[in-house]
Order: sequence, then C-alpha cells, then structure tokens
Amino acid sequence: MAGDAMTTTRAEVCAVACADTWRGAGEVLAHAVGTIPSVGARLAKLTHSPDLALSDGEAFLMSEPPPLGKTAAAGGTVEGWVPFRAIFDLLNSGRRQSMMGASQVDAYGNQNISSIGDWRRPTRQLIGVRGAPGNTVNHRVDYFVGKHSKRVFVERVDVVSGVGNDRARAFAGSALRFHHLGVVITDLAVLDYAGDGRLKVRSLHPGVTADQVRENTGFDIDVSTAGTTRLPTDEELRLIREVIDPTGLLSS
Repeated sequence: MAGDAMTTTRAEVCAVACADTWRGAGEVLAHAVGTIPSVGARLAKLTHSPDLALSDGEAFLMSEPPPLGKTAAAGGTVEGWVPFRAIFDLLNSGRRQSMMGASQVDAYGNQNISSIGDWRRPTRQLIGVRGAPGNTVNHRVDYFVGKHSKRVFVERVDVVSGVGNDRARAFAGSALRFHHLGVVITDLAVLDYAGDGRLKVRSLHPGVTADQVRENTGFDIDVSTAGTTRLPTDEELRLIREVIDPTGLLSS
C-alpha cells in the first residue's frame, strides 16, 4: 500500500527512487554518495535487493545496515571485511553499482565534479574527478542531484569527470564496453536516457510539472513520456523513519 502523498516528503520520494536503481542488481557492492542515496541503498538492502552488499564506509560489509550516520560497530551486522584496496578489485570487475553526485551534467550524461570554468583557470575548484572515470568505464553509474537547476544541467560540462553516452559511443576502442549510465534522480524528477543517449524525463515527482523541469534544465529535454514517480509504500516509510533514519536526517 502506497504512503499518503500529503505526509510523504519529497526527500522520501527521492530515497525510494534511489532504492529502485539497485532493484535486480544482484550481489554487487552498492556505492552511495550523500544522505538520500545512502538511505536508498539501505532501503534496497532491506526490501527488494537482499543480496546487495553494503559497506559501513570504513572496512566492513554489513548484512544488516546500521542507522544512517552509524558504522557497523554501532548497530549493524558485520558479514565481511572490505579493505580499501579491495574496492578497486570490485570496481574493475564490475561488481559494484554507484550513485554519485554531480556539479554539472549535460544532455548526454557527461558529469563534472572537478571544477567550474576554464580548467586552466577555473572560477571554482571542486573535488577533482575522483573515481568518476573508473566508475563510468567499469559498471553502472547513476547520479543524484539535490537541486535541479540550469547551473547543474548544462549544455556542455566544463570538465568531463564521468563519461557520457556520446563520448562512450564515439570511442573506437573496447575500454568503454562496460559503460552503463542508469538514471539521474533530482528533487524534481527521475531522468533516464533515450535511444540516442540523450537525457529524457522518465517520471515527475508528485506535485511537479513538466514546465518546472524544462525551466530548470539548460538544454531541451523530452518530457512527452513522463509518468509520475511512485510514492513509498507504508512499509518503506516505516523502514526509512524508524530503522534507517530514526534521527530524521532526511528532514534536516
């Protein structure tokens, strides 16, 4: 049974949409960056994807995740050891699925988390490309954007950190054969990719209009087939509010 649209928060809708990205993923390591994706990964583990492997953010795999913000030592159930060096083996073998953030995303899913402006003299220095190139070469990658705006959804990213569909398809070698972009989840909508590799709107969150998405996107985006993002079920809301996030970090 779906939760009440009047009492379900937008953050909870986003968390459930994040959880659905791991549906059917199997026994892979979930990599989630940020509060809402982390809630989503834990929710997936506790509901439709019990085989999902979760790290506590330090060095352990958890069969039962601790509350948000806690390590396995403070409430989770440890089922394995995953030192940092092992992450690269998992990544390179494709046994991982990541949800990252993005400071910029263009129409083909190229992601920038490195810097803003001319890379030789950037106006803003960000965190660098980090693991984005390896992630997008080796396994499925989704993105979460907390504020859907033209500053994020741009015609052309200033630096390519995560590889987009156009670049992957244009590459002549075999290094990008495992390239797989999934969805982009924002505070307004869930976006996925059309056959030509361009972003389109899969679903609008309850209460959001197509015009709102268009007005906050810096390139033309197809909304013609958009549905409505599903609400959490009553059980999913219970797990989010009582088990995963009992201190209410989602609402802070």
